[in-house]
Amino acid sequence: MEPANNVSEFILLGLTQHQESEQICFVLFSFFYAVTIVGNLLIIITIKSSQSLISPMYFFLSYLSFVDISYSTAIAPKMIADFLVERKTISFAGCMTQLFFGHFLGGTEVFLLTIMAYDRYIAICKPLHYMTIMSGRVCGWLVLGCWTGGFVHSIIQTLLTTHLPFCGPNEIDHYLCDVHPLLKLACTDTYIVGIIVVANTGMISLTSFVVLVTSYVVILFSLRRHTTEGRLKALSTCASHITVVIICFGPCMFIYLRPTTTLSEDKSVSVFYTVVTPMLNPLIYTLRNEEVKNAMRKMWIQKVD
Repeated sequence: MEPANNVSEFILLGLTQHQESEQICFVLFSFFYAVTIVGNLLIIITIKSSQSLISPMYFFLSYLSFVDISYSTAIAPKMIADFLVERKTISFAGCMTQLFFGHFLGGTEVFLLTIMAYDRYIAICKPLHYMTIMSGRVCGWLVLGCWTGGFVHSIIQTLLTTHLPFCGPNEIDHYLCDVHPLLKLACTDTYIVGIIVVANTGMISLTSFVVLVTSYVVILFSLRRHTTEGRLKALSTCASHITVVIICFGPCMFIYLRPTTTLSEDKSVSVFYTVVTPMLNPLIYTLRNEEVKNAMRKMWIQKVD
């Protein structure tokens, strides 16, 4: 039996409801989005055009940049456009589409960051077997697994939400369509669905985070056998990844590792993984990585010449 659904659109209350603040946010978040697109595109172009950046680490980094561009595009343009209008609406289909792509791309990024930690573990702890273990075929299958995992995670979230009855009110106290705010609007008991959401999204974030932390603990112990130069180079590479992981996983676990409740801080915290993380990823990886910076310089010199 189909759920009774009297809602054809939702009203988003947005990040803020103060007109002056919205004007400032429009300029600020437009800048953030532009930096995200340009920065991540630059990383993709640099890696694809450079003969020196052919290791699996950069293969995964190029896909991370692509996911960041896609994820930011699924969220940011709608949010930025809403800063210019008083009544922020989104159709039911548009809301579910944003929900799907938000979790699809977000889940893919979580899995991809986990794979990148595994890559660093193999490179540092088993350097002699690195290219054998992380062959091109294996890397391709790992990336495919990340996309598949993100899809399965998202389709579960989306189907659970789509089949809920919405009969009003239709105001979402957020700037995007997400599971927790939508569950509050459903005119039925959502306790079981809420548990599944926490088990799905929250446990994926927590499990991946535990795997990441374990990987880096093992890496740190293994670095004791390396030379000082090798130790510093490995720590520099790992530090970039750890920084991204903290910025990404911290807010995700805050939002999803709890029962279906919404807090006043949720919107501010969500900004970190929907806007800030995709923007900072290229900056973090390039500012701390001499190989990427050198490749960018060579590419720039070739273009100028």
